[in-house]
Amino acid sequence: MTHHEQHRSHRIGWLRASVLGANDGIVSTSSLIIGVAAAHTTQSDIILAGLAGLVAGAMSMAAGEYVSVSSQADTENADLELERQSLADDIDSEKEELAKIYEHRGVTPELAYQVAEQMMAHDALAAHARDEIGITEDGKAQPLQAALSSAATFTVGALLPLLVAWFVAPSQLINLVAISSLFFLAVLGGIAAVTGGAPIFRACVRVTFWGAIAMLITAAVGHLFGVSV
Repeated sequence: MTHHEQHRSHRIGWLRASVLGANDGIVSTSSLIIGVAAAHTTQSDIILAGLAGLVAGAMSMAAGEYVSVSSQADTENADLELERQSLADDIDSEKEELAKIYEHRGVTPELAYQVAEQMMAHDALAAHARDEIGITEDGKAQPLQAALSSAATFTVGALLPLLVAWFVAPSQLINLVAISSLFFLAVLGGIAAVTGGAPIFRACVRVTFWGAIAMLITAAVGHLFGVSV
């Protein structure tokens, strides 16, 4: 019987961007709606503020993720180029270096050198990228993927409290937006936990707690600086 383990680390890149985008969409838009509503504004003004927050937030998430992950990609490419040049200049020293890495992980010196020889005969740059630098194909930075995932999931997350604010009565808007948003955050935390193989309860508590804090602070600010209409 073949033993097969289902690992999830290859999902880290897009999962992080997606969860971050959806979480920010829910928290920022619901907080914005609650803050504006606490300032005693009209429902149309609340919806307008929510829509503006959705568009601005989605664009900000996309741009921020793209710039951030592009910087990571630039660093990875610079390291790979440095390693490529080192392999061209002194491949024997690079082989010794790789063997020392395996030796420090518990492989005997003789076997470590044999492994280094075979790994470098197959793909020297990939071997050094993986075992010396820590860069793998699954974990490489993907700026465009991160940007699109963040923008899309932010939009979906922001739409949830915005639709609630659109359909509920103004007198119930703050309460229902807050309750529904916390529910959405708990569901999001559960989905992220299942996808990433993490404990579900801990993930749900974490996102709902910080979401509630954000809403409370924004509501307090809106109430403090609110105006009567």
